[in-house]
Amino acid sequence: MELKNYIKILLKHKYTLIGVPLIALMTTYFLTRKSSETYNSKARMATGLVDQSQQKIIDNQTEPQESQINLQFSNLIQMLQLKKVMDQVSYKLILHDLKDTPFHKPSRLLNDLNKDARNHAAEVFTKLYNERKPLDLSDPDQEGLRKVLISLKYDDESISKKLMAYRANNSDFIDLEFEADSPTYTAFVLNTLCTEFISYYTSVTKENQLKAVNFLDSLLKRKKENMDLLMQDLKNYKINNRVLNLNEQAKSLYAQIADFEAKKEAAEKDVIAYSGAIKSIDDKFNPQDRQYLESAIAKVNQEIVNTKEILKDLNEQYVLNNYDPKIRVRIDSAQAVLEKQINESADKYIVNPLATKENLVHQKIQLEVQLDIAKNSINSLRQQLVTLNKRFDMLVPHEAVIQAYEGAIDISSKEYIEILKKFNQTSMESSLSVQLKQVQQAMPGPPMPSKKMLLVIVSGVASFVLCLIALFVVFYLDDTLKTPKELANKTQLPVLGYLPMLKDTDIDQTTFSEPKKKEHILLKNLLNDLRFEVDIEMKGMRKMVISSLNNSQGKSFTAISLAYAYAAIKKKVLLIDGNFDNPSITQATEAINFLEDTISRQAIAIQHGEQFDVLGNKGNGNSLFELANKETVTEQINTISQPYDIVIIEAPALTKLNKAKEWMLMADKLFCVFEANCSVNNERAMNIEYLKHNFSFAGWILNKVTDNRLKKQKK
Repeated sequence: MELKNYIKILLKHKYTLIGVPLIALMTTYFLTRKSSETYNSKARMATGLVDQSQQKIIDNQTEPQESQINLQFSNLIQMLQLKKVMDQVSYKLILHDLKDTPFHKPSRLLNDLNKDARNHAAEVFTKLYNERKPLDLSDPDQEGLRKVLISLKYDDESISKKLMAYRANNSDFIDLEFEADSPTYTAFVLNTLCTEFISYYTSVTKENQLKAVNFLDSLLKRKKENMDLLMQDLKNYKINNRVLNLNEQAKSLYAQIADFEAKKEAAEKDVIAYSGAIKSIDDKFNPQDRQYLESAIAKVNQEIVNTKEILKDLNEQYVLNNYDPKIRVRIDSAQAVLEKQINESADKYIVNPLATKENLVHQKIQLEVQLDIAKNSINSLRQQLVTLNKRFDMLVPHEAVIQAYEGAIDISSKEYIEILKKFNQTSMESSLSVQLKQVQQAMPGPPMPSKKMLLVIVSGVASFVLCLIALFVVFYLDDTLKTPKELANKTQLPVLGYLPMLKDTDIDQTTFSEPKKKEHILLKNLLNDLRFEVDIEMKGMRKMVISSLNNSQGKSFTAISLAYAYAAIKKKVLLIDGNFDNPSITQATEAINFLEDTISRQAIAIQHGEQFDVLGNKGNGNSLFELANKETVTEQINTISQPYDIVIIEAPALTKLNKAKEWMLMADKLFCVFEANCSVNNERAMNIEYLKHNFSFAGWILNKVTDNRLKKQKK
């Protein structure tokens, strides 16, 4: 349904949909018919970013990612379109026109320049070109030269608008295209642009590489000096602290400490073993034997004790002197003397009754000697271990300092080597040529296919589409009610009929009795339909009130038309103008009977008209009940209604609800006129809600309908 309504709007504006595209077509044609031919030239540059044959020996082995390659191409294309590069092309173009045959017809500003001004302009542009500087717009002279460039469309903005630069199908090439009205001009622009861009890119690249080489060179020297300084500090520290080979010294001391620890543990084990053996021998002697033995060999034992003391001192000297062989000889001699004394002590009492135990005594003495030797060696070993540990502890601070020096030297050397690699790589890059180069020269090409017809067609289609869009917007935003179905759906109230919009508002008896115009015939047919529906709703009742939501909705015309329709079927009709604010029926029918006189009983009878009787009002703005009280008004209305078959009352609009309600109390049914092509605002929505709860409301009468489809149906 919505689509049908939209199509109806399009049909309604069919002349607009045809006329606007035609105007656009003709306008575009006349604007483009004198336009010049367009020429296109192409150039191509190789970048060396993805071409393996262009790769240098210093490149990394890893392949760059596609995103990185795309980013590099984007940077190159943006750099190509820099104003600094475009300015160089502009200078070349204007210098060509000043010194050679111009590419285009000279502009007015260029023609205004005399010979001296041309020479001055050529001098300024040459200087700016050589120095790669832009025009200084704060200088009036250079501002004027800028205007000359713009007049010839040689400025950077004009060139950029017609220039296309893009990467060719994920290849290593950048394609350039330029359109203009001269084939030599397009080729010159592209070739100059490629030359200037390669020159600019080369200079920038070389400058950056030179800066990088200088920076790395200075950094390399600082790192070398720092590394040499650290190595000199380490050397001085070793000399000042008499450190030869710290690792070897530590290993030697650690081995000696481990050896003395093993000897100490062995001596401690011997002490325990000898002590146990002596205790076992002592347990085998009784007190009498010990007393006899001690008294008998007291002198010999004293000699043995002295020898043991000597042997103890020799053992200590032996350990302290790091096991000197000379002391070992003296120890062996002392042990031989001790054994001789022990044998002498045993031989002296060979006839002793206790001789069976002399072997045990001899063993005990030997064990005691060995126990003393072990105990004395433990102390010596402990002292030697303390000495070695002190010497080892003295090496620890030196080791920490030397490790710190060596770690710093290692880090410094790695940094130096890394910077040295970068320096060598950058130096090699700076010594090689830039990969960017022009591989295809731009040549003057043939004229491009004319776009005039395409522009004409596009303008027509575009204007037609814009008209469709505009009408759709109007249709979408249009919430007015145009047909009875729309009114019924919107208000949820019945629609009894509708009346058309008439161009000729002069309505008389012949309009309904003998219609000649098509619109009058349509009006008569629709009135007959409306009268039939109203009769059904009236159900034999006689008094009806016709009102509307607002003023000027056509309720007076509707009331008069219904009166003619009822008169046509031989009904006796009374038409009452109840709108005291705007008595349009009274004025239209030139009524001579007035409601005020009838209510006040100043007029007893109503004078009859030709078709129906009219009871007008004097238009004093009063309400019905201001003429008399409700009972009197009701009585008088009933009295004057008795002779008539149908009484049609036009009441004020519902905007003045109190005046309309007074007439609703006098009538049997209420009919409301709604003007087509109107929307339902908040005020009308409130009145519609009132009508929904009014039991006397019979339905809507849609007035001023302009729907062509409905008219055709009636025809």
